[in-house]
Amino acid sequence: QVRLVESGGGLAQPGGSLNLSCTASGDDITPYAMGWYRQPPGKERELVVLSWPPGSINYADSVKGRFTITRENMQSTVYMQMGNLRPDDTAVYYCHAILVNSAYWGQGTQVTVSS
Repeated sequence: QVRLVESGGGLAQPGGSLNLSCTASGDDITPYAMGWYRQPPGKERELVVLSWPPGSINYADSVKGRFTITRENMQSTVYMQMGNLRPDDTAVYYCHAILVNSAYWGQGTQVTVSS
């Protein structure tokens, strides 16, 4: 079993920035891929970014150039810097970890972009 603990998020003004972090703990297995999805109000969950070894990163077109993901701590922690935030970035953000035979989700953290 793998547990994903998220932190960060909150309220930001348009054009502002926020940071999210997520750490995987539990079984002594390093996730193969880690990243973030989000679910805007009234919409389905969508990919934000996934980090795959050895250094491949997939960003959604809507966040390219504004969001940056990094992995540290022997690849079990991911950080996401979110810049130039827009109101349509408002969503619950979920950390996601993919192992060889399973996948896990964090509990979600709210990001609200509003003036």
